[in-house]
Amino acid sequence: MIDYLLIIPARYKSKRLPGKPLLDIKGKAMIIRTFNQCNKVVPRSKILVATDDKRIKEICKKNNILTMMTSSKCLTGTDRMAEVAKKIKKDFYINVQGDEPICNPEDIKKIIKHAKRFPNQIINGYTEIKEKNQFYSPNIPKAVFDNKENLLYMSRSPIPINKKQKFVKAWRQVCIYSFPYKSLKIYTSVKKKTTLESIEDLESNRFLELGYQVKMLKMSNKSVAVDTKEDLVKVRKLVKD
Repeated sequence: MIDYLLIIPARYKSKRLPGKPLLDIKGKAMIIRTFNQCNKVVPRSKILVATDDKRIKEICKKNNILTMMTSSKCLTGTDRMAEVAKKIKKDFYINVQGDEPICNPEDIKKIIKHAKRFPNQIINGYTEIKEKNQFYSPNIPKAVFDNKENLLYMSRSPIPINKKQKFVKAWRQVCIYSFPYKSLKIYTSVKKKTTLESIEDLESNRFLELGYQVKMLKMSNKSVAVDTKEDLVKVRKLVKD
């Protein structure tokens, strides 16, 4: 039987929104809303919050959510996942970022189904960009990939772009991933961020720089990653319960 664990990395010291996982969204902390979305398609026993902060651990404990304390020195959420993988070995690990409080459960289900068929693939979600402001926003990671949906590059810059610097067609990352056990071991063997990963501040680029293939999987456009105060306002308006 192929087995997996869904990990929600959640650190407290976000540069743009400190204490982000604990921010209130209509009466519930963001991390709780993210967990609840995951729990709609994944059993509670297969979900774990990986954090470096006791306040996040405490609120998860009060809500009967499995947690693991990880190092505050983790370079990225993927490094935090790798730390969990050292202690809990599974065939693959699903990553849902802690700042995805309205992530689509059907997207999670889709990536798990694909990962069970191809457990050795590194998988990342994407969706088409429909709004021009998203295309030009440095807070939205853009992805370009080949005709087999293998990632070529990921950037915060507006890509692909023409000579007139106009938005024609583009795709953004959806922050749901799948990582095989071995890929996390390789990822965390690097003790500092790789060059392009560091410049773009996008951790998927590390896999590319290490020579590994990243499979892109089409998802819905319902997710909104909360990176800024504007994102938080938008999500609060979208949440109905």
